[in-house]
Amino acid sequence: MLGLRLNDEERRHADRRTSARGTHDRRRGERRRARLRNLVFTGLALAVPHQTSHGIVWKLPPPPLWLTGPRVSTSIDSIVPIEPARAYDSIIADAAKTYRVDATLIRSVMNAESGFDPSAVSRAGAMGLMQIMPEIAETFGVEHPFDPRENIMAGARLLRELLDQHQGVIPLVLASYNAGPSAVADWGGVVPPFAETQGYVKRVTGLIADARRGDTEN
Repeated sequence: MLGLRLNDEERRHADRRTSARGTHDRRRGERRRARLRNLVFTGLALAVPHQTSHGIVWKLPPPPLWLTGPRVSTSIDSIVPIEPARAYDSIIADAAKTYRVDATLIRSVMNAESGFDPSAVSRAGAMGLMQIMPEIAETFGVEHPFDPRENIMAGARLLRELLDQHQGVIPLVLASYNAGPSAVADWGGVVPPFAETQGYVKRVTGLIADARRGDTEN
């Protein structure tokens, strides 16, 4: 009998050794079924009614944040382009009032200096709409020379100083703006005989005259 039991025991071990064990696909399928059961049980737990003193209350999961959070919708119906010559009117008006400089003078200088391009840079290093030189920007405390407001304000301030220096004589103011604050004094109080400076003075005075003529006609 002992020998028989040993043989039976050996056969059972042999059967276990030779029988097929769970394959990788089988184990993966079992894990999927387990996850599915967990999801089903979780859903049932959330949907099961809860008995209270006021009756049955259904407990529902909270709505997702994208449904309850603030929502803002925008639309663009039309675009109205602004011509460069008028894009900075409000800043020019503020600068003109702050420094008591004719707005037409500021706009005409801006036109001649940069063509209303706020990112313009000259070969000499002048920057922005009013082509402010680095030393002027430093003197006036301009932190962002390509910012339209800071640039226009600095240009208007420089024009104010030049107007005071030359008793309001526009050609001399323009010559100093173009060639440097000391250029007129260096040449005995007249417009320096530089082709660029003389051409600049002629161009800006022409722009001023055209603007005033247009204002008169309107």
